[in-house]
Amino acid sequence: MPGSKEIRGKIKSVQNTRKITKAMEMVAASKMRRAQDRMRAGRPYVRKVRAICAHLSHATPEYVHPFMAKRELKRIGVVVVTTDKGLCGGLNTNILRQAVQTMREWSASGIEIDVTAFGNKGIGFFNRNGGRVVSSLAHLGDAPLHETVIETVRIQLDHYVTGKIDALFIASNEFVNTMKQEPVVRQLLPLPDDHFDDLDPNHNWDYLYEPNAEQVLTELINRYVESLIYQSVAENMACEQSARMVAMKAASDNAKQLIDELQLSYNKARQAAITKELSEIVGGAAAV
Repeated sequence: MPGSKEIRGKIKSVQNTRKITKAMEMVAASKMRRAQDRMRAGRPYVRKVRAICAHLSHATPEYVHPFMAKRELKRIGVVVVTTDKGLCGGLNTNILRQAVQTMREWSASGIEIDVTAFGNKGIGFFNRNGGRVVSSLAHLGDAPLHETVIETVRIQLDHYVTGKIDALFIASNEFVNTMKQEPVVRQLLPLPDDHFDDLDPNHNWDYLYEPNAEQVLTELINRYVESLIYQSVAENMACEQSARMVAMKAASDNAKQLIDELQLSYNKARQAAITKELSEIVGGAAAV
């Protein structure tokens, strides 16, 4: 059994670690609330602009926006959203596993893949594993600017318009609740039909466009795609802080349990030492 001094050193070490994880848990909890508020604030806008896009695009069948034109898949783009820092459980592992599994299926079909990576974890992963990273963004901060996020993906959007890629997907974590974050891979371009499931098929929409349908639809669909991308980043940030808070709480609880076990071992070792000393004293007195 380890000596009392050695056990005291272990207890002190674990206590110091628990102070750190407890502080990180409190910081993550504070950031989580702000990240969740920002994420929830963007959801109504995305839903509304999706409904407007659905109505306008179906009301103008004579004009098909490039973002809605379907092509044979030869090269596709993938936007992968991860975190800059770790200590958030399996959040990054789950989304990277999901993305890689999907990308392998595409590669098996002879499809080439261009990657846009958000976050240090994703950038490092694809650089180590030979991914073709065409753009990336690290150090997003707690509240990334909309312009910065969109500019990072702009190269993929331009490649789709010019025909260099035939589809664009985004892989990110979707916030369900504080305890659950779901990794998903969504199709961004061309806009899939399931984006417009809430469209009423029995309603004949009729609009007057100023100056023209092409200009209005181009501006609106661009806004829609950009809002989807930014919302995915915001969702991932809410997932990150939630996962980090849960992970740090689990680490703090485990540290407390380990401290209790070490304290019990320390008490046993101390009692054994006292008993031994008493036995020696009694034995010495008896010898005299």
